Amino acid sequence: MIARNRELARTLALWLALAIGAALAGNALAGPCGAALGIGAAMAAAVPFLILTYRRYLALRTMAGNLDAVLHGERELSFDRMDEGELAVLASELDKMVLRLTLTADDLAAERTRLADALADISHQLKTPLTALSLTTELVRKDLSADGARPQTVERLRQIEALEMRVEDLVSTLLRLAQLDADALAFAREPVAVASLTERAAAPLAIAFDLADVELVQDIEDGASFAGDAAWTTEALGNVLKNCLEHTPAGGRVTVSAREDLIACRIRVTDTGPGIAEADLPHIFERFYRGSAASADRGEKRSGGSPAPDGAALVIPTGVGIGLSLARALVTAQGGTLTAENARDASGAVTGALFTFTFFKDVAV
Repeated sequence: MIARNRELARTLALWLALAIGAALAGNALAGPCGAALGIGAAMAAAVPFLILTYRRYLALRTMAGNLDAVLHGERELSFDRMDEGELAVLASELDKMVLRLTLTADDLAAERTRLADALADISHQLKTPLTALSLTTELVRKDLSADGARPQTVERLRQIEALEMRVEDLVSTLLRLAQLDADALAFAREPVAVASLTERAAAPLAIAFDLADVELVQDIEDGASFAGDAAWTTEALGNVLKNCLEHTPAGGRVTVSAREDLIACRIRVTDTGPGIAEADLPHIFERFYRGSAASADRGEKRSGGSPAPDGAALVIPTGVGIGLSLARALVTAQGGTLTAENARDASGAVTGALFTFTFFKDVAV
């Protein structure tokens, strides 16, 4: 106790100095008997001080233990056995503070629940008209095809359908991000096999990989796994695969590799595209960040020759920059990390983008 409390150490040092001074004064006035009397008086005066100090520090230790319990989830804090005095006043104020924080935490939890319910309602209200619009557009396109409408008009309707699907995806992604912000998503924690995870994440993109003439390669260590949520991690990995696919030229390759060690399971996704601009690396996971290349052309591509009314090709947006943000948020919520950098060869030249998922092992303490 003395080593941890400088105040007590200084007080004892002062008492010792006073005791020595009393002994010297007693010895000067009455000889050895006076010195012994001075020391005895000093010790007698120190006893009640030491007892009171010990009790005060025990009360402070109890208070610190109670506060530590609150920090680890205890909802009640009581100092009923504290005596009158400044410590009792401090304990009362701490009780009030903990009560206020508890009420605030309850209010925040209730607010998150209300927000989750509101997000579910918004999702339903948005998806219903979007679905109806998509079905109507499909029916109109079929009618026009049957009536021999101009190919350009039919192509326009196909592009409108593609835009409707993108809007639906955007709404779903924004809702997930809002739910993550509100801490309204529940994550399972169970063994996840990386091989099956990769298969599920890549399945919806299989046709897109074929159409883009991009090869998907898997180099996954046998038995590689981690503890997490398979469904949400599948979505996160799928977003990264989609991003790599969009930036890999025809004839290129996207590789998913996984290794597991005593510390973590690491999943790496690399592509053979141009890599990530150095200016974009610090911002690659920011919401709605499109990157310098996307800023140059607004992240858009023109349809294959369908003229717009002014003679220009129709412009279709390719992304809004939230897929990677959602991927990192989903991984971070499970206690993992997702980083981005450029893959390089032995000479240091950039060979593509590299994304690394890291899921740490649980360590028993």
